[in-house]
Amino acid sequence: MKLILIKPNIGRREHSLYVDEGRMEPLPLGILAALTPPDVEVVLYDDRMEQIPYDEPADLVGITVETFTARRAYEISAEYRRRGVKVVMGGMHAKLIPEEVAQHCDCVIVGDAEPVWAEMIADFRAGKIRPRYDAVQPLCPQKGIIARRDIFEGKGYLPITLLQFSRGCAHRCSFCASSVYFGAKHYCRPVDEVIREIRSQKRKLLFFVDDNIVCNRAKAKELFRALIPLKIRWVSQGSMDMLQDPELMELMVKSGCLGLVIGFESISPDCIRDMHKFTNTRASSEMYADEIAQLRKYGLQTWAAFTVGHDGDTVDSIRATCDFAIRNKFTFAAFNILMPYPNTPLYEKLEREGRLLYDGKWWLHEDYRFNYCSIVPKNMTPDELTAVSFECRARFNSVGSIIKRALEPHTNLRSPYRFMTYLIYNPLFRKEVFKKQGLRFGLESGERSK
Repeated sequence: MKLILIKPNIGRREHSLYVDEGRMEPLPLGILAALTPPDVEVVLYDDRMEQIPYDEPADLVGITVETFTARRAYEISAEYRRRGVKVVMGGMHAKLIPEEVAQHCDCVIVGDAEPVWAEMIADFRAGKIRPRYDAVQPLCPQKGIIARRDIFEGKGYLPITLLQFSRGCAHRCSFCASSVYFGAKHYCRPVDEVIREIRSQKRKLLFFVDDNIVCNRAKAKELFRALIPLKIRWVSQGSMDMLQDPELMELMVKSGCLGLVIGFESISPDCIRDMHKFTNTRASSEMYADEIAQLRKYGLQTWAAFTVGHDGDTVDSIRATCDFAIRNKFTFAAFNILMPYPNTPLYEKLEREGRLLYDGKWWLHEDYRFNYCSIVPKNMTPDELTAVSFECRARFNSVGSIIKRALEPHTNLRSPYRFMTYLIYNPLFRKEVFKKQGLRFGLESGERSK
């Protein structure tokens, strides 16, 4: 039996697929490969950088589906199904809106695939694969499984190893798709299994792709203590409230943490409250001043993530957010338009209020473009929100801003390694900002891809 796993692209410029120069290993597919019986041949094709050979013989195709890649995923599935090859789909989008995904495949897996993958493979071999498998969320994710990384070789991924310590987050931010996927719960792997996986690969630079690696502080401390002897460097995602625990932060730094993606989201306390970002509500009265000072004290290179387009936002307040990010010399920053992911509280609210554009399914609509506004904001037009968000990305990633931010002495200039990291990745992200803006979803146009 031969199984082909596919990571779909976002979309295209004209009739050519966009090549993602900042692509990283598709960790979920490495985990699926590890879950697959050893007598099954497993091949990975990454649509972000290579052509998919549809006519290559295959028995079963597995496609991971995110909301931003759904349109392209459906196109790929259609090509295989026209050739008589069965397709199984899963991933975040399949959990958020399984009825839609099921229309484009032979089998949809709803939830984390670990509990049902072996059963699905066995059913396929027996000729009785079911149209849907609902997976009960494992309390211990990836138990006893080390991701297969041999399938990543030769794909030109960034030289950083992806792995997970935990999945999910216990908080309920109104716009967050992950909160819906995991039911606002947080699940951790045994620390010894994480250490075994780290030792199984050669790199010393790691990215824990956890939604919130510090959500369970006691278990995070256990992990950080175990990482210290390994002499690694790592990055992940964390929440602002971690700064309330000095012991946690000291262990984090000692364990080799270079920095974290942190959801600042907004510099407006009213917007923070409205989005239920309760991890940020203790921020100092001068918005985030104490928190940023602490991050600098620990030497953490921060990727500040902002969402723009909340009901309290204006064009001027969004520009002020960009000024704030440049002034504080964050290593990286994202200015993401508020996106209504299906079945999130935000989506349901905007749907009730009649404020969804593109018939409510922006991820499938032929007219939608990447990083465009898909809602009706309260204090500006959709086009104004699209324009100002891109303006922020362009300004933050301008050559002048890159030079200015490089000179932050506590983080970006803290060591030659950190400075080199800054110099390597900032130009790459600058390039991607302009390449990705306005991408069409999928490769085809017209009715065939809908």
